[in-house]
Order: sequence, then C-alpha cells, then structure tokens
Amino acid sequence: MQRRFAQVDVFTSVPYKGNPLAVVVDGEGLTDDQMQQFANWTNLSETTFLQAPTDPDADYLVRIFTPSRELPFAGHPTLGSCSMWLAHGGAPKTAHQVVQQCGVGLVRLSLAGTRSAFAAPRLLRSGPVEDKDVTRIATALRIDETSIVATRWIDNGPGWVGVLLDSAEAVLALEPDAAAFSDLKVGVAGTHLDTSEFAIEVRAFFPEVGSFSEDPVTGSLNASLAQWLLADGALTAPYVARQGTALGRDGRVHVHEADGETWIGGDVVTCVTGTVEL
Repeated sequence: MQRRFAQVDVFTSVPYKGNPLAVVVDGEGLTDDQMQQFANWTNLSETTFLQAPTDPDADYLVRIFTPSRELPFAGHPTLGSCSMWLAHGGAPKTAHQVVQQCGVGLVRLSLAGTRSAFAAPRLLRSGPVEDKDVTRIATALRIDETSIVATRWIDNGPGWVGVLLDSAEAVLALEPDAAAFSDLKVGVAGTHLDTSEFAIEVRAFFPEVGSFSEDPVTGSLNASLAQWLLADGALTAPYVARQGTALGRDGRVHVHEADGETWIGGDVVTCVTGTVEL
C-alpha cells in the first residue's frame, strides 16, 4: 500500500544541520512488526507513524520507533510528527495547541510562538545517581570524577542520566569509550561562558542493539535537562541550547517557561517528501 511519507530535519532552520526524522503520515493498519522493520530499514534514530488517537482529548497518536525498539516518548519525533500532521491537513481541536498521544500519555504542543514547542513531560525517574554509576559514567566519558560538577537521573522515557560539566569546551572535548557505556544513556551539558547566544552545549550518548551512538539533537534530553537545571538555579529561562557541534550539525533547542510548564521548541524543515510502500 502506498502511504504518504516525509523526512524532516528537526531543531534547525537549515536543512541537514539538525536531527533527521522519518514520518509515515498514513500509519493506520500497520502491525508492530511492520513498523519496527521499516524503522530498522530507515536506520535513523527514530521513525514515527501517525495514527488516529484513542484518547478523546488527543489530536493524533504517534508511534515512535528506533531501529531496534519502540519508545514511549522522544522530543524531536514529537516536533517533527506534529509538523507533518499539520502539513497534511491536521486540524487541532483547540486553537494554537496540539495534543499528541504517545507512550507516556498526552503531550501538549504550543503553536502560539514563532516555532512549535512541547511541554516537557514529567520525569519517570529522578533523584541522585549512585556513586558506582557516577564511576561508570566517568569511565565511559574518559574523564576524572572530580571534573563532574553534578549528576542526576532525568529519565522522561528514554532512560537519561544527566551530567553537568564546568564548561561547553569540556563537553566538546569528550572522547567517550563506547564499550564502557553498557546500558547507560548519558546526556552531558556544560555552560557557554564566552557567548550570549547559547546557554549550554549538550551531547547525548546511548547504546543501541549491537552499536553505540551519539545523537545529533535530542529533545527528550533537553527537556529533562531543562527541568533539572532550571529547578536547581543553574540556568534561567528563556535560553537556547546548542547540540550536534561535535557531529558537524548545528542544532538549536529553544527553552522557555510559561503556565507553570517548561517548553521545548525547535524549527522543523522538510527535506524529503513522497510515498512509501508499506
């Protein structure tokens, strides 16, 4: 069956500088195996499938797959999927707001500003990181434990643990040991001291089945980093985080607070459109 398909670039206004996402707009009727197989074939960090919602409060339902498994939530798939749902005729129930249904429940997106933004979902796990895990993280990042300013569990679905270093330069200098990560999914941030354009530099490291990856620009991680660092007073909103520099990308994540929520915004540009046989 021919289904509408797009590949978009998220957290950038310049094509091929952000994080790519494959979106199957007509996702109805596909089995879990079919979706997983197609996501494996695209070989992108995430592929999404748009479907009719089962919750009456939602505008659409999205299924989010990596090449090896389904995710309950991810940030750049949320922004990219919303953009494609709107571009292909989606009409929100409420003006200037879209409600996405996914594995973590309902996620609200605001359309009121110059770019769409999602409300950061609640953390599924938070709190201190055990000493043994801090040691594992330092070993995996190939740094001394004393250079770590702070750590925190900041899992909003994918399983992130947050690490704060003392500068953006320290983040960009990391040369991690892929074999040492095991099951760790580590998000690292450091403050930009020499520019007013970006507040922090971010990198995201995670294992996949049989491989190890660095994500170009990560919405879920930036959402949970923002909740942590804003609450602790390490940052103030609004701010812009930069991610992807070490990979030759130039991702921009826009963070602000409103209505008691932390909002994660980013631009989306379409790079490929057409149909796919599924």
